[in-house]
This record gives sequence, C-alpha cells and structure tokens, in this order.
Amino acid sequence: MADRYLSVASPVLHEIEIKRSRFLCALAPVAGEAAARAVIAARRKAEPAARHHCHAFVLGADGRTQRSSDDGEPAGTAGVPMLEVLRRRGVTDTVAVVSRHFGGVLLGAGGLIRAYGQAVSDALDAASVVEYRRLLLFDVEVDYTRSGRLENDLRASAYVLHGTRFEASAHFEVGLAPGEEPAFAAWLADVTGGTAESVELGEEWVRS
Repeated sequence: MADRYLSVASPVLHEIEIKRSRFLCALAPVAGEAAARAVIAARRKAEPAARHHCHAFVLGADGRTQRSSDDGEPAGTAGVPMLEVLRRRGVTDTVAVVSRHFGGVLLGAGGLIRAYGQAVSDALDAASVVEYRRLLLFDVEVDYTRSGRLENDLRASAYVLHGTRFEASAHFEVGLAPGEEPAFAAWLADVTGGTAESVELGEEWVRS
C-alpha cells in the first residue's frame, strides 16, 4: 500500500494556443469519481462554445482508478495522452479537463496528441502540487503553561503538526511516520517534563 502521493493543491485554469485552436486545461483536486464528473460537467457549462471537452482523471492513493475520454476527437488523441501526463507526473486524486475551441486548422492525430498532452503538462507546471503522507495521528494534551513551548518545538521538529485545539487544556494533533512512536514518546516526555498525555487516533492521509 502506498504511504504517500501527490495531488494538485487547488483548481487551476491554464490556456495554450496551437494553430489558432485554444486549449483551456482545468485541473482540480477531487476526492472521488462523482467529484471528478462534477468538475467535467462544470467545465462544459463554463465553456459552451468549445467543440470538445476531453478529460482524464486518476483517483486513489495508489492511482488505481483511471478514466479518460476523447469527447469526439479521433480515438486515442486526447484523453489517453492527457491521462499519460497525469500518470507520468505521479499525481492522483486529480481531474484534468481540456476544452478546445477550434481555430480552423486541422492538427492531425499527432498534433492533437501533442496539444492535449502539452495542455495538461503546462497546467501542471502552473499548479501547486502537494504531497500527502499516510501518518499515525496522536492527540497530545498539555496544560497551557507548557503549550507555547510545545507548539514551537513541534513546528521546529520533524513531526507533523496536523492541528491544534484549545479547550480546558491545549491539544495538538501530531502525525508520525511508521516506527516513530517510541522516539516521539521520549521526545515528548523530555520537552514537557513528562506532563503531556498522548492518545492514538489512528491513521490518516495528511498534507505535508
């Protein structure tokens, strides 16, 4: 099972022009196939004058779910090259939709393959790509007299500070890589004088 994957951080819209045809590539992070299909439908609505709305998406930490569509372009000239770029760049939980406004010049099969692939590749270059890691989360509780130092020490450490919560006492949600638990327990006891309490919450995908 994968312990990390890459995805785009937020939606991106990037345009290229090739022989007067405009290729608008929309990239978006998605949590499942229904969300990917919703993005595709939204792009059709946003660009009603486009002749084609080709798409590709990869889903799951292991990239197991993969779909693509040429949407009327010659078979294999749009969706497949788009999907190949996503696979080659190692991004998942990501959908790409390329809306083509035809410019009057036929590109041929080779030209279409290059154009659709370039549209996705250039959009990925313009996007912010982030890493997600599968971590074991712990809720660390400490009193307020020690919370400021602990937060600073956590942010300076190799451990992932996933969240904070302030109630009757301070709570820090900390992500650990597999095998880090003993070292973290010793580190936490040292920086808090043994006063912190730590409860395991389970595994979760956490943005690095």
